[in-house]
Amino acid sequence: MAIQTAADSITSNQGSPFGFKNRIINGGMAIDQRNAGASVTPTAGTYMVDRFQLDISQSSKYTFQRNGGAVTPPNGFRNYLGMTVATGYSITSSDYFQLMHKIEGYNTADLMWGTSNAKTVTLSFWVYSNLIGTFGGAIRNNDVTRSYPFTFSTTASNTWTYISITIPGDTTGTWETGTSIGIQIAWGLGNGSNYTGPAFAWAGTNYQSATGTTSIVATTGNTFYLTGVQLEAGSQSTAFDYRDYGRELIMCQRYLPCLNSLSTNDPISLAYIPATTIVRCDIPFKVTPRVPPTGISVSSASHVTWDTGAASGTASAVAFTNASSQTGRVALSVTGATIGQSVVVAFNSASGQILFTGCEL
Repeated sequence: MAIQTAADSITSNQGSPFGFKNRIINGGMAIDQRNAGASVTPTAGTYMVDRFQLDISQSSKYTFQRNGGAVTPPNGFRNYLGMTVATGYSITSSDYFQLMHKIEGYNTADLMWGTSNAKTVTLSFWVYSNLIGTFGGAIRNNDVTRSYPFTFSTTASNTWTYISITIPGDTTGTWETGTSIGIQIAWGLGNGSNYTGPAFAWAGTNYQSATGTTSIVATTGNTFYLTGVQLEAGSQSTAFDYRDYGRELIMCQRYLPCLNSLSTNDPISLAYIPATTIVRCDIPFKVTPRVPPTGISVSSASHVTWDTGAASGTASAVAFTNASSQTGRVALSVTGATIGQSVVVAFNSASGQILFTGCEL
């Protein structure tokens, strides 16, 4: 494991000429489709920024926010994920608090884990905390029957530290190579003894962190900030694989198709009126989702309008109907519509948003 501070001359934030070197999506924490930089008090399964999820046994112990805490990121980065303990908590043996990143099997299949040709990988990231000590995490497979706990340390408080951890590829176990989780990475924020084990060794069980590591959730006000996350093949960490914002956004939208208003009166789609109280709208996805969505989250029904030219109005509700791999269908609840007419559906607010959910890993 390598430890360096932000003052050291190490990784420059440059693009890779080798393609998809970094298997982490949104490792620089730039994309935040759900919260747009707002603070979140998460429950189990909450995504703080795109592709980074919290798995917890107790709610309301943390707040999360992109750039929360307003510290200067390490050189080459503009964003980080900031985590602060809202309520200190003494964990029991069955408790767990873990920050997760789940990599789709298609993006890890070439690593050949679960075979005799399993490749070594290196996980690297920048971390910042008010605590000095040894922290932990783990690499796991989809059904959490294989895990590799690891540790990393900080030697100065409130200082960005660069961490590099080399992990031998697992030659046994089942590792998904399709749309399910290929590899999942956990950073332990406080884990009970049921979920911790010996560091730097593969185990046939669900370890989320290493034994004896620091419990960040123990004290109100503790902080843990993260950015520059990279997982790459090989036994050494290299320069962070900077991708342009548009490409990173497209990669995130595979797991969260999103429609955002750029201005007022921003058209969404042509639609159809099958009943006087319903406008049916089919919204093409900008990116093919991992799997068809199963629901939606809407900023506000009042942000969505309909207009036939002869009649118009604002939706009182926007509900998910169904979806394919190409299109999501929603139903607007309206009044005064005429059956059979074509209609334009639009946002009437610059903050209008429709998120199609259920594609997340």
